Amino acid sequence: MNAGEIPSVECDVLVIGAGAGGLSTAITARKNGLDVVVVEKEPVFGGTTAFSGGVLWIPLSAHAKKAGHADSREQVIRYMQAETGRWYDAPAVEAFIDKGPEMVDFFERETEVRFIPTLYPDYHPDAPGGVDIGRSILAAPYDIRGLGADMARLRPPLKTITFIGMMFNSANADLKHFFRFTRSFTSFAYVVRRLLNHLKELVLYRRGIHVTSGNALAARLAKSALDLQIPIRTSSPAQELIVEGGRVVGALVKGPEGLQRVLARKGVVLAGGGFSHDRARIAGAYEHLRAGGEHFSPVPKGNTGDGARMAERVGGRVDIRFSAPAAWMPTSKVPLGNGEYGAFPHLLDRYKPGIIGVLGNGQRFTNESNSYHDVGAAMVAAGQGRETGMWLICDQATISKYGLGYAKPAPMPLGPLVRNGYLVKGATLRELAQNAGIDPDGLEQTVRSYNEGAVHGEDRQFGRGTTSFNRYLADPDNKPNPCVAPVGKGPYYALRLVMGDLGTFDGIATDVVGRVLDAQQAPIEGLYAVGNDRASVMGGNYPGAGITLGPIMTFGYITGRYLAGLEPALVRPVSAPEPVRQADAVPA
Repeated sequence: MNAGEIPSVECDVLVIGAGAGGLSTAITARKNGLDVVVVEKEPVFGGTTAFSGGVLWIPLSAHAKKAGHADSREQVIRYMQAETGRWYDAPAVEAFIDKGPEMVDFFERETEVRFIPTLYPDYHPDAPGGVDIGRSILAAPYDIRGLGADMARLRPPLKTITFIGMMFNSANADLKHFFRFTRSFTSFAYVVRRLLNHLKELVLYRRGIHVTSGNALAARLAKSALDLQIPIRTSSPAQELIVEGGRVVGALVKGPEGLQRVLARKGVVLAGGGFSHDRARIAGAYEHLRAGGEHFSPVPKGNTGDGARMAERVGGRVDIRFSAPAAWMPTSKVPLGNGEYGAFPHLLDRYKPGIIGVLGNGQRFTNESNSYHDVGAAMVAAGQGRETGMWLICDQATISKYGLGYAKPAPMPLGPLVRNGYLVKGATLRELAQNAGIDPDGLEQTVRSYNEGAVHGEDRQFGRGTTSFNRYLADPDNKPNPCVAPVGKGPYYALRLVMGDLGTFDGIATDVVGRVLDAQQAPIEGLYAVGNDRASVMGGNYPGAGITLGPIMTFGYITGRYLAGLEPALVRPVSAPEPVRQADAVPA
């Protein structure tokens, strides 16, 4: 079939991808008068957002000001400078700081999107400009019946972090009640009520309808887009960009009804979610994979770098520059049967007292209560890339109280997870180490040394529990240090963690408004990138809760406004690109 035989449709803006980046761009453009079409390769919309915690790092938001949290533009800039180091991009950072609060106000005023404040500290609150509270906000819960028939097209939450499909939220009281289920009548009643309501939803709708976190944000964005008559065409992958006269004018899209030319008068926006599952690219980009290590990502399997490849084919740049090209997340591999595994992201257990992390030599190597990204970076450094794994170790009382990864607290049984190999069990530390393949002498010595300080609430090796972020997800009832308790009497449990990610940091080179840049730093006319397809403003670091979704929605808002003829002041000269490290160079 030649070009003249392929049916065509026209719009002002074509957005390729239906996560937070694509939908925030589409909604903003539509609200400013443009005709927008969204295409999505998957049969569901929501992207990685639907799997996420739904937190946005937006300094100086109205929510923070209303709560009375002290902060300033200068303090945020100082923190960003400290966090991004040599990758500090002043125009992009300042645009993010200035437009982030404006974006939040716009979406709360004009759409179904709503946020609530959180108590999250910055991940490095003791760094210059860091704060203990006030910069992170969370998507408000949502009843997805508001989507009507399109409820079936919302990506479900990540299966491994739900309980029979029921979602939890670490930023509210939900999990605290589940942890205290056997120790508090109030929590027992709360949990029973939640379970009964959820079971009723499963009977009526075959899924939970009261969603939280990123699933709520994805649903609210989709509802807002659909209310604006923006078509979200799922099962419709963009196959290639259409270029005429040196300008990107649309894309070939293969939907359920066949191939179609979608022509865009104003521009095409790449919002495909990054390259977490592009095996060829990550094999060269990730240090631990180059060294022969393992990687198991919990992000959607469809994040295969389509946007990056389409950009490169028309002259765009996808440099691997950052020391951490992705947001690292230690994960465990949950056996699902038939040789299949699901990824469990370790967001909570590492902070709890009585749980420690060791390498194969049985030795601790980092503060387990640091952020997932920092612990992941420490895993790479400690294993010199090859091992890229750690074991979480705890005793019976600790796993009964807090659970461990996919293993739930008491009274949920642990036996099935020991039998299927997810957990390793031993009557003694030596037996545990032998069963797990850990050095027995190293583990016994590590626990002896750790317990000497832990009985006093001290981590004498790594200072665990000394920052507000360390303590935030720990156990406030554990005194004097909510993060530290001895490893007590057996039996003992071990759980193997490998490296994963929450999305890529390196990505397509753009200017502030999202225009894709070529090798000479010139914009490619008609082509834009947002979300994880675009290189992160954070420079490969992870300063706080929501540093992916905060910039994603902010720059989606900026790009949408620019496409509508607004934000001319944000178009500035772009500096020369940093050289790509040869060890990290990846063929297109």
